Amino acid sequence: QLLLVESGGGLVQPGGSLRLSCEASGFAGDNFAIGWFRQAPGKEREGVACISGSGLSPNYGDSVKGRFTISTDNANDMVHLQMNSLEPEDTAIYYCAAGLQSPPCNLLGSHYDYWGRGTQVTVSS
Repeated sequence: QLLLVESGGGLVQPGGSLRLSCEASGFAGDNFAIGWFRQAPGKEREGVACISGSGLSPNYGDSVKGRFTISTDNANDMVHLQMNSLEPEDTAIYYCAAGLQSPPCNLLGSHYDYWGRGTQVTVSS
């Protein structure tokens, strides 16, 4: 069964950290890419980070490079997004997505066919 379920969102102060998790059942292996996207009110969806289903070749959006890290836990069908040095501009709903892609993955939302329901991240003092 193909299933994507996000968790770990919440409220954090600027400069703080959060770790998002995505249960990505059925998407292991290099045939799939798993990505994190976000959408803030009034803004277009933005690609944040992606990685192959086997944990290879991570790719990051320019706005999060050096602050966010994507990783896989293949034993548990999980994909994590560690977010450090959070800024108010990171406030958005974060979505986990999966698509048929060979490494390296890309951050084009149209290349992802499966989406979770999202988790809210709010960065505010």
